[in-house]
Amino acid sequence: MTALHPSIRPPDVVHGPQHPVRDDTKLAPTEDLDRQPDGVPHAVVGLTAGFSVILAMLVAFMYLTGSTTGRVGAVVLAGIAIPTLVAVLRNKAARERDHVHPSR
Repeated sequence: MTALHPSIRPPDVVHGPQHPVRDDTKLAPTEDLDRQPDGVPHAVVGLTAGFSVILAMLVAFMYLTGSTTGRVGAVVLAGIAIPTLVAVLRNKAARERDHVHPSR
């Protein structure tokens, strides 16, 4: 067996993997590991992104491929759907927000 180069030698001390341990007794009074740090339910963030992209693609498709009525329909759809999307997702965020442990 060939000798290893000095810069490639194994470490003198080998430590095993250390898994994070959840000890609720060591938490500060303001810490909570269960809350979402920004206070916004992450499902609402995902739904907002997904529905916004789908709505934008639908409106763009209607506008680009339609005649005059298709373009008017796209503008009307955007005018109705965007405020509805914002209101529904705002209500969902308010319902699912963590009121016991609000974000800082």
